[in-house]
Amino acid sequence: MKKRYELVVIFIIFAIITYLDRNSISSIGDDITRELNLSDKEWGMILSAFSLAYGAFEIPTGMMVDKVGPKKTLIRIVLWWSAFTILTGFASGFYFLLIVRFLFGAGEAGAFPTISVAIARWFPMVERGRIQSIVWMGSRMGGALAPITSIWLADSYGWRGVFYIFGSFGIIWALGWYFWFKDEPRDMKGISPEEVKEIEIGRSNDGSSHSLLPWKTVLKSPNLWALMGMYHCLLYGAYFYMSWMPKYLQNGRGIPKSELGWMVSLPFVLGMAGCLAGGFASDYLVKKRGLKQGRSYVGMFGLVMAGICMIIGSFMQDTSIAIIFLALGLAFKDFTLPVSWAAATDIGGNYAGSVSGTMGLAGQLGSAIMATAFGFILHATGSYELPVRIIGCIVILGGFLWLKIDASQKLIERNTH
Repeated sequence: MKKRYELVVIFIIFAIITYLDRNSISSIGDDITRELNLSDKEWGMILSAFSLAYGAFEIPTGMMVDKVGPKKTLIRIVLWWSAFTILTGFASGFYFLLIVRFLFGAGEAGAFPTISVAIARWFPMVERGRIQSIVWMGSRMGGALAPITSIWLADSYGWRGVFYIFGSFGIIWALGWYFWFKDEPRDMKGISPEEVKEIEIGRSNDGSSHSLLPWKTVLKSPNLWALMGMYHCLLYGAYFYMSWMPKYLQNGRGIPKSELGWMVSLPFVLGMAGCLAGGFASDYLVKKRGLKQGRSYVGMFGLVMAGICMIIGSFMQDTSIAIIFLALGLAFKDFTLPVSWAAATDIGGNYAGSVSGTMGLAGQLGSAIMATAFGFILHATGSYELPVRIIGCIVILGGFLWLKIDASQKLIERNTH
């Protein structure tokens, strides 16, 4: 097996652990809120604290990976978030949990921009969409496993034990990453000269830029603003599944806890298929129609269909049918997800980390607004369906923003020529 494909396996394990740690809190949210006596509004604030911190530190971490490389950056990220995953198990009340989840988000920020930089350095451009899709498939695998394993572990060891166990996984992964990975393919032990040549000829990020991205360039780029706006809308939808969906099903739809695990997992199972299909479809269209259309057609189709499915699902009286439509909503969103990150690295070039982090910041602001607003809308109206319909409309808007995104235009080139 070529060394870069061994790296894909490492990335998949990373993505699974990331989403086990990130999603587990929502899956056992009822246990936590009951023991700590938290209201719906307080729970929404705790969920949004992660997103606010994650968004705030996306750009600094993206700049860090452009400066020092993905190896050192990812070691810092994984050890930090793993420590605060473990500390979540020590929560004693609202403020403790709010602070720990904020710091958890600050630590995990930049995880996927860093992976995107590693992909840009290790894979030719024509493989980038499908590699992103495989990595994001791993995240959905983690998302699918999180509710099932979290509920089972909580029943066996209490909800605090879930965080102690999951937090230890990241520490083990970081040790393996430290001893195995090299920032540059040519430095990797056992790689063939032929593979090094294949990578270096076909990639767009050679790690040669160690200067900071000029932010005047960022602010003047309509292309980047459209990318940010699109991802902001996408994460309105995606974060619903990671945060409020378990409570939506349990309290809004009356699903018993014994059936909750598979229902929360189903969207992530379909999301795995969506991630794979989107990345491969985009790479195919890039070869046939060019980089701009290859990214934008896939991205727009996925988000528009996702929003439509969410809205239809919210109107379905039969819970089983509603779950199917909601699950399709995440599958279509995930059809777009790897394409979004591929487009960010396409546009970013040697500044892929900074551009990916900027896009991630915009997305996490959407997550934070959604997580808090859902709780306030629920408190004000008593309706679990209304916020889902609002989210669906925002996701559709994000789909149309792909009409303004041109992945073939590198950020620096566009503004210096």
